[in-house]
Amino acid sequence: MQTRFKLRFIGLSILTLLVSSSQCSSEKSFSGNTDVNLEGGVAIPTAGNSWFINQPFKNHQYITDNGIEHWSGHGDTIRTYFRVGSANSLSLGIRARARGEASSVAVEVCGQATEIKVTSAEFTDLPVGEFKLNDAGYQEVDIISSPGNQNAELDISHIIVAGDFKELDYVKDDFYWGRRGPSVHLRYNIPKEASPIRYFYNEITVPEGEDVQGSYFMANGFGQGYMGIQVNSEVERRILFSVWSPFHTDNPDEIPEHMRIKLLKKGDDVHAGKFGNEGSGGQSYKKFMWKAGVTYGFLLKGEPTESNSTRFTAWFFDPESNQWSLIASFERPETNTYLTGLHSFLENFRTETGFISRKAYYSNQWVFDIGENWHRLTGAVFTADATARKKARLDYAGGAEGGKFFMKNCGFFNSGVEIDSEFFREPVGKRPQINFEELP
Repeated sequence: MQTRFKLRFIGLSILTLLVSSSQCSSEKSFSGNTDVNLEGGVAIPTAGNSWFINQPFKNHQYITDNGIEHWSGHGDTIRTYFRVGSANSLSLGIRARARGEASSVAVEVCGQATEIKVTSAEFTDLPVGEFKLNDAGYQEVDIISSPGNQNAELDISHIIVAGDFKELDYVKDDFYWGRRGPSVHLRYNIPKEASPIRYFYNEITVPEGEDVQGSYFMANGFGQGYMGIQVNSEVERRILFSVWSPFHTDNPDEIPEHMRIKLLKKGDDVHAGKFGNEGSGGQSYKKFMWKAGVTYGFLLKGEPTESNSTRFTAWFFDPESNQWSLIASFERPETNTYLTGLHSFLENFRTETGFISRKAYYSNQWVFDIGENWHRLTGAVFTADATARKKARLDYAGGAEGGKFFMKNCGFFNSGVEIDSEFFREPVGKRPQINFEELP
């Protein structure tokens, strides 16, 4: 996994608080200065806006719904993010308390530093400094600990921000979803001349360095499920295909027998079972170490039966083997439809990596209708989830580049892309050469 930030190590045997935004400059030289007005400031909860950036999987250990808790110096870096709508002066503080021994906190702002003592066992708002922001957009506050401070534990519940901003955006609630980051989608336009769709073909290329853990690059979404590729860990990646049950529940055990998704067949080395939490149904996946920089093909089929059910089948194309492989075929009861609601999405399903950006290209989309005609898809509407729409997270982008659609999310980058924008890609890419009868 490649991260998109540079770590800075400061040779101090104390906890270090570093405001690292390149979009700010200090208004005064600090040397123990605490003459900062935090009146009317906004308390930004670290619970939803802070991450261990050099050791992401420590986040579960030290960051809870209450914020940063029981944290001691272990050479860690915690970064807090917020977004301002205008470049004005900013006053900054932290709401912290010491557990046992007092802690010294060094503050560095745009290359200038000061020190603050955290001595109280009760939460106290401690002034940090005043800064002039050069640009609007996302700002960063780093807290860097030193291995020399092993015995002092510190709680930091909030970062205090005061200033005259047009907007101040951050994760205010729903911390789980806020830490995952915004999910973004492309809803494809289907040509009017197309009859009902039997097959949907798509391609995904994840650039090198964008294959971040927790990413789900979903290629072939439809009204009843989805198919794509995931980064599950450093040593595991998957091809995933899921179909929701028509019975609405987050607990698959509650689904009546006659409304359960039926597995018809599955490919070699494919695991098939049931899933829950975000709807329930049938799920299949194949562990496959797909590679960044390689373009993979995805094919989905949807066709109704004569018994008021629909069969959905998914295949995956690996260019290195030059072969299609079957993932699975499911039958969904009480459903009579061909493929509808075709879309793709990009999401992060691990809260630990919600601060790291990831991007993918979605290209060469085609549909094959029941009249046996291929139709190229060149238009799509860019949408996003509730986390983005309520401005908890604004680090998302989408559009068209070089004849391909793209989506990007997480990482707290600044983007001017508006939700519900429509994009068009150049009509490039070859029609799929697939003999459907020879598919596994």
